[in-house]
Amino acid sequence: MSAFWDIPRETVDETESRIGRAVRQWRIDAGYSQEELADRAGLSRKAIIALESGQGSRLASVIRVLRALGRLDALDAFAIDEGPSPMEALRALRRAERERTSAPRVSRSR
Repeated sequence: MSAFWDIPRETVDETESRIGRAVRQWRIDAGYSQEELADRAGLSRKAIIALESGQGSRLASVIRVLRALGRLDALDAFAIDEGPSPMEALRALRRAERERTSAPRVSRSR
């Protein structure tokens, strides 16, 4: 089974349709009607219908629906590395360079 985001060269409409089908399946698996999911997500039934049919949806609505379904894991592909910021990395690099160039010289005796 391929990962959710591994579909190459898919149009935006195709991606919206695929996301909608996934949401619909998750809703059915959870045992919710469209009305129940709408209530749990704080949205209208019309918004759920639009999302499931791939007619587009606001990102906030998608997040609300995923949260209501307990499927925020679907957003894992968007996780970013929480390493140092570019400025922190630059400061660390400069600090390391200063330490290297300011290290006392050790004389070699023969």
